[in-house]
Amino acid sequence: MVNESDVDLGDGATLHTYDTGGAGPVVFWHHGTPNIGAPPVPLFPAAERLGLRWVSYDRPGYGGSSPRPGRDVASAASDVEKIADTLGIERFAVFGHSGGGPHAFACAALLADRVSAMVCVASLAPYDAAGLDWFAGMGAAGAGSLTAAVAGRAEKERYEATAEYDAEMFSPADHAALSGDWKWVLDVVGPAVEGGPGALIDDDLAYVAPWGFRPADLRVPALFLHGGEDRIAPLAHGEWLARQCATAESRVFPEDGHVSVLRHGEDALEWLAAHP
Repeated sequence: MVNESDVDLGDGATLHTYDTGGAGPVVFWHHGTPNIGAPPVPLFPAAERLGLRWVSYDRPGYGGSSPRPGRDVASAASDVEKIADTLGIERFAVFGHSGGGPHAFACAALLADRVSAMVCVASLAPYDAAGLDWFAGMGAAGAGSLTAAVAGRAEKERYEATAEYDAEMFSPADHAALSGDWKWVLDVVGPAVEGGPGALIDDDLAYVAPWGFRPADLRVPALFLHGGEDRIAPLAHGEWLARQCATAESRVFPEDGHVSVLRHGEDALEWLAAHP
């Protein structure tokens, strides 16, 4: 059972939230691009076994949350803090996949007094990451989309007006996951794009702009998971992020891609439960 509600930000804007309830430790789920923020159903049995409570939200512009053009990655920290305050949650962990990785990172870096630990799965690194060949290993669709974002909003909007789905962005392991145990991902993609590409555009512009914090600012325990066959956020991104963080533990799965790496989510939840 997932309870949904809207949190008033006090300026006429709202954030649409999801909450599985319960008295156990809270894990804030940060969704990918383009997804709505419903927490990951395939990991519900593991969370229930571990006594964990999922809380999540639609990033601005997705699902039921008000648009906020020009938002940066760091803004996720103030959004999550507002949700946590509204729900009476003092301390929590964060778990981000794909585009949710940078946003989970923002919370862990900027809310260190409230975040117990972070799991970051298949995340992009900052565009200005020193020494990283940012586009190397990225599939044509992802590279084209993010190159357009680097050129600015107008170019990104032109790109999205004609962009088409490219199945080659996913590895064979990803396609197997999307047609099997992680087909849930398709359930959160559809509603995210129904209203057009606005929120996706805001996400991509934020990824290639300054994030508003440094990954090296992270001080809480962090677990990085990455697939060696990731064509959306290449492995070098995850490796770079892990090298920045003195508290990082990195796990690489050579045969996994961007989605199939989520099959290791249960182990990641067990790690979170061990870092209250």
